[in-house]
Amino acid sequence: MTQELGPLARTLSLPYYEDALPAHDQFHAKRVRDVALRLANDCDGSVDRDILVASAWLHDIGRPRERAGEIDDHDEWATAEAAQLLAAEGVEPDRIDRIKHCIRAHSIRASSPEPRTLEAKLLFDADKLDAAGARGLVRLACIVGERSGRTGEKYAVIDDTSDADLETSASPDIELLRDWAEERLDTLYTQPGRRLGRTRREFMDEFFTQFAGEIGVTGEW
Repeated sequence: MTQELGPLARTLSLPYYEDALPAHDQFHAKRVRDVALRLANDCDGSVDRDILVASAWLHDIGRPRERAGEIDDHDEWATAEAAQLLAAEGVEPDRIDRIKHCIRAHSIRASSPEPRTLEAKLLFDADKLDAAGARGLVRLACIVGERSGRTGEKYAVIDDTSDADLETSASPDIELLRDWAEERLDTLYTQPGRRLGRTRREFMDEFFTQFAGEIGVTGEW
């Protein structure tokens, strides 16, 4: 293998994001890469940045297929697909195994394994942090729209909580965003991730307070 692992993974991943919606497209993968490297720079332990960057580019390559109903689990599918792609490029088996673990463990789904390696924990945290803060709230709104949009309709109905297991409230859409963001921030593994998460949580607290004031909601959220 002559090409560096990170750029190779980027090249391999891009065709898979061509049909992706904005919340899980190549720009999300790039943001996850950038934040993961930022967190790695603040870590005390030794981080294999090649493994981390490659995993960031490849972690969501199965999302478009899952959205289209072609597969059930984008984590599992992407893990196997990435392994085949990297093996065909001559990447060493032990490095492929480390990338596979990062991809398989990046989700908060109950079926996902706990991240064991530092690279897997950094990828997990970077992915979750892309759902927090100013940009994260916009991205979460996109995800809500993806999941609640109705076939044939131009606009998503994000007030409909029937598929979100939420009780009816005065502001179901914004409560869903807040609940999803808090859930992700509460699961962060690394100290650098939690530090960055605190600053993004502070912004979101201010945002939700402002939002509640604008729509006239009183009391605790």
